Amino acid sequence: MTSTTHLHGRHNAVKTAALMGLLSAIIIGIGSFWGRTGVTFALLIAVGTNAYAYWNSDKMALRSMRAQPVSEVEQPTMYRIVRQLSTQSRQPMPRLYISHTDAPNAFATGRNPQHAAVCCTTGILDLLNERELRGVLGHELSHVYNRDILIASIAGALASAIMWLVNLAWLIPIGRSDDDEGPGLLGMLAIMILGPLAASMIQLAVGRSREYQADASGARLTNDPLALASALVKLERGTAALPLAPEPELMTTSSMMIANPFSGAGMSRLFSTHPPIPDRVRRLEQIAGESLR
Repeated sequence: MTSTTHLHGRHNAVKTAALMGLLSAIIIGIGSFWGRTGVTFALLIAVGTNAYAYWNSDKMALRSMRAQPVSEVEQPTMYRIVRQLSTQSRQPMPRLYISHTDAPNAFATGRNPQHAAVCCTTGILDLLNERELRGVLGHELSHVYNRDILIASIAGALASAIMWLVNLAWLIPIGRSDDDEGPGLLGMLAIMILGPLAASMIQLAVGRSREYQADASGARLTNDPLALASALVKLERGTAALPLAPEPELMTTSSMMIANPFSGAGMSRLFSTHPPIPDRVRRLEQIAGESLR
């Protein structure tokens, strides 16, 4: 790997630790609504979620997409591309998965290159030609090599824990009469503030810059920036025509996908961490132009 990749890896390790601390503090703060017992309970949730997210981030993301491992006999093209790019990068071969959904997308997950997995939906495999698929897989492998997928995985796991605690806010009776149904005043404030806050934490932690960086790194890895640009144009149309349902588990996983899988309406819009595809295509075209000079 290049020294730039090493620097990205070091920077992302620090960022991951800061993220775990920040979101843990938010979880404990929510627990304080229930007094000392709530704080203790929230502390256990924060520690448990951090540990589980670190060691099982790949399983969580794959489960949210109902992904299944795929063999080389079933997907020889996918294996050939990933093996060639992994060998070229002197990195271990990641595990390969398929998610049986028509929604076109792909993502990488795992805490490091030794424990990484790459997943493609059947929709993206049907939509792209081999050259475009190579561009997408180069992008996903760049996420692995840049070590930025752990940040997205932990952000998603901790945001899920926050959203779970927000649901408990319905049980907070403060500001509610005995005859009222639903949450009290504090419960309503928690629901109104903490849901968007969880989404904002993912946006701040993951950041749109990671997608631009993976686009640029993937373009260098495949030496074909226009292939990824062509794939992104198709994905913009494909995800608009066949969006995923904005289920809570998918909303916190969506930041790992190459394209925003949702229609862009409602709460799912808050969780979007993807820069506009036309901007990404324009940058890739600039990279292609610079390589010709």
